[in-house]
Amino acid sequence: MTTYRYSRWDGSQHVFDLDEDELMDSLSEDILSHGDINRALRNLFQRGMQNDQGERIPGLRDLIDRLRQQRRQQLERYNIDSLMDDLKERLQDVVDTERQGIEKRLDDASRQLEAAGEEAEHLQGPMKLLEDRADRSRQTLDALPESMAGAIKELQDYDFMDPEARRKFDELLDALKQQMMQNFFQGMKDQLQGMSQDEMEDLKNMIQALNQMLRDRAMGEDPDFEGFMEQYGRYFDPDRPASLDELIEQLQQQMAAMQSLMDSMSPEMRQELEDLMASSISPEMMEEMAELAGTMYDMFPFDDMAQEYPFMGQEDLTLDQAMDLMGELQDMDALEQQIQQVMRNGNIEDIDLDKVEQHMGEEARRQLEQLQKVIQQLEEAGYLKRKGDRLELTPRGMRKLAQKALKEVFSELKKDRMGRHEVYYRGDGGERTGETKTYEFGDPLDLDLHRTLFNAVLREGPNVPIRLSPEDLEINRTEHLTQTATVLLLDQSRSMGMFGSFASAKKVALALYWLIHSQYPRDYFSIVGFSDYGMEIKNEDLAELTWNAWVSGTNMQHALMLARNMLSKQKVATKQILMITDGEPTAHLEEGRAYFSYPPSWRTIEETLKEVKRCTHAGITINTFMLEANYYLMDFVDKMTRINRGRAFYTNPNQLGKYVMVDYLRGRRKRIA
Repeated sequence: MTTYRYSRWDGSQHVFDLDEDELMDSLSEDILSHGDINRALRNLFQRGMQNDQGERIPGLRDLIDRLRQQRRQQLERYNIDSLMDDLKERLQDVVDTERQGIEKRLDDASRQLEAAGEEAEHLQGPMKLLEDRADRSRQTLDALPESMAGAIKELQDYDFMDPEARRKFDELLDALKQQMMQNFFQGMKDQLQGMSQDEMEDLKNMIQALNQMLRDRAMGEDPDFEGFMEQYGRYFDPDRPASLDELIEQLQQQMAAMQSLMDSMSPEMRQELEDLMASSISPEMMEEMAELAGTMYDMFPFDDMAQEYPFMGQEDLTLDQAMDLMGELQDMDALEQQIQQVMRNGNIEDIDLDKVEQHMGEEARRQLEQLQKVIQQLEEAGYLKRKGDRLELTPRGMRKLAQKALKEVFSELKKDRMGRHEVYYRGDGGERTGETKTYEFGDPLDLDLHRTLFNAVLREGPNVPIRLSPEDLEINRTEHLTQTATVLLLDQSRSMGMFGSFASAKKVALALYWLIHSQYPRDYFSIVGFSDYGMEIKNEDLAELTWNAWVSGTNMQHALMLARNMLSKQKVATKQILMITDGEPTAHLEEGRAYFSYPPSWRTIEETLKEVKRCTHAGITINTFMLEANYYLMDFVDKMTRINRGRAFYTNPNQLGKYVMVDYLRGRRKRIA
């Protein structure tokens, strides 16, 4: 007995995986239109795909839309100018704490003076000194500049009376130093807290050494990166770079994030923040950092990484939060650029899955992983193979496209009964038709025993033994199957592609190829593509064939000449040319070179009709399928059919398959009288 176990779907199961046949179906239209499997894959990755259960796997365009939506949500949430409010509040808290501390110390001193009693006289002097200091401190606090940068510069030389105010001010300075240094060195936030003067000197020496390495690189020398990291590597933890190039990339990202922050602020707020940070760092350190910033920008510009973000929200941000947000937004920008690059080159494995999951979640990562497996699936299934950096269709892939084209063409035939798609004809050597005939001398003796005995009994009566006479003999009728040789002339001129006819014509060519290859393997079938010149197309190259976008001309003369030479080598009774075109001949050969003229010159028409006559004398029938009905084309085809006695069909790309397939199958069978 079969048992089943069920569990809750947790999102990790791949219920809707696409199989290889569905993938090839998704690619087929693009391959037929453009003849480039790599381009078809790029388009598939861009638009995504859908399986037979209706479940859709989003494409790269969907990923970019989601990424932009998330970025837009961040911009609509926050107010970037509010980060100065946090700093102002912290500075005001320092001042308020100091004022309260001053008053508290005076109150404490007054209470001590009152409690001292007779000894109070000895405390009058210290009390006077305390009151004088408190007055000076109040005057300093009252005279602080309105700008934060000026206030912080004044407070750096101020002798705080309240320890808590001093602690808060030191924390504010540390925060500003952290942010200033984090513009360059991402991992320094914790190290800068409570940094001593000696440690600040060591940090300055590190920046000097880094500037020297960059100068050495600019001069073409080999910087001592290993020695630098051995001495100063702790400043770059936890993501310590492994090379100078990696260190430079980190510096670029941090500087670009700070530049984006500055660019996104109002000019007044930007100037205030710049002054504020400058006031928190010593002039010597500022000089070294300015040199580092200038050298980095000159050698490794980051303009394309630093963008101005139009924040429109109301939610407040601290300076730390703003820098983190800048890094996140730039990370989104970099991921979007990565996806756009993949949309151009098709190298979908280049997309960072971790970044996709970080910004769009696990489901987006799983969907992208499915897209990344497409090429591997098709290679393992034998539909694609690699040739250098490009992918090509294998013979199996070619057959798959041809089968799909044949199926689509015949599905159209079922929808509309246009023309006579005759199936059974009487003859010999083929399949039985289900009919019988009286035996005649020379017929193959394929007796229908039931009809023969019935005729004898009908003539002699029900006697035993039954006596047969020659007139009783009745034989089976069979189809008479002929071998044919067919050359398909496929117009590759610019107009075929520009007006959307080429994909339909190519689909029919694939369908014919597969029909003959699978059902009539003894038939000869070949393809000639033509625009300014004609050229034989190998069957295995048909899937990647495309139209000629670079030159003008519809050289039917050369195409007919090639087809006639190819058919002359075939020893069969039925030889035919099927030509699919959307225009009249506009080019012919003059001394081996193509001569183009539009409107068509009389010389081009004359030379093409001469080739039609040569085909007619060689017993070749020319059937033409016209995708346009303009005057020049109709006039030319009328002249051609009068010479050749072939047929002409006026159709459109959507109905082309019906006419071509019906004509081939009809032309293959000959009725035997």
